[in-house]
Amino acid sequence: MARITKGILGGFSGKVGTIVGANWRGQDIIRSTPKPSSRPPSEKQQLQQNKFKLVISFLQPLNSIQKRYFGSGSGSKSRVNMAVSYTLNEALQVVGDLPQLVYNKVLITRGDLAGFQNVTATAQAAQAIVLNWEDNFVQGNANATDKVNAVCYCEELGTFEVFESLGDRSFLTAAFTLPTYYSGKAVQVWAYFNNTAETLACNSPYLGTLTVL
Repeated sequence: MARITKGILGGFSGKVGTIVGANWRGQDIIRSTPKPSSRPPSEKQQLQQNKFKLVISFLQPLNSIQKRYFGSGSGSKSRVNMAVSYTLNEALQVVGDLPQLVYNKVLITRGDLAGFQNVTATAQAAQAIVLNWEDNFVQGNANATDKVNAVCYCEELGTFEVFESLGDRSFLTAAFTLPTYYSGKAVQVWAYFNNTAETLACNSPYLGTLTVL
């Protein structure tokens, strides 16, 4: 059943016969109801479906970050859509007909804030990871009070751990602790800065694969 949202001359949402009405980014649109295909997908179609499924499942836990800090969010694409598009086009490889993520090309955030200078991540005892970077808060649009954040992904567990507001850019170091069940696991690590207004972030550098101690 369809619902008229703005009176008899307004748009509608729902299905009427063979068309579907919806509101997308503030505009009322209609489209035809997709017809199910009885044909099995071709190898190329199946590969594209597998790529999309991999990227969507990987990025879904990062939605709240990427809604704020991936690109400008202007135009016809949302920030989340831009993150999906970037990852599909720039951070995948195909090995034996199976898509795989290329972690050193993955971006958690993408923006115009000045990034890190010579940042490193080091695993320490008791599931701790320490970040260190050099002073650059007088460069460009950097600010001493920009907040540092870290993101870890464990492929074996299929889980993310996000650590926000670990400290300020001017601290030159930050540390966080993973849950105990990560001990002995390999994790991929990224970091990013955001400004105090939470309107801008830097491109997130990939800090490598660490084995949690």
